[in-house]
Amino acid sequence: METITITTEFIKLQDLLKFASLVSTGGEAKICITEGEVCVNGEVCTQRGKKIRPGDIVVFRKKEITVSYAAQ
Repeated sequence: METITITTEFIKLQDLLKFASLVSTGGEAKICITEGEVCVNGEVCTQRGKKIRPGDIVVFRKKEITVSYAAQ
């Protein structure tokens, strides 16, 4: 499982996919999410603006991603 470090309270799902280099554009992220290709915490998520917080697990194309807060 890959961990992405964020410095904000949350990251939007479409931004996480781009930040993790799983998609190359926001448009590609939008299509993948709205077509039901992404799971958040074990459930299909079609909300591209879904707020992903530390502890959430995102699965996309057999890759698992979670987020954590940056150490202060």
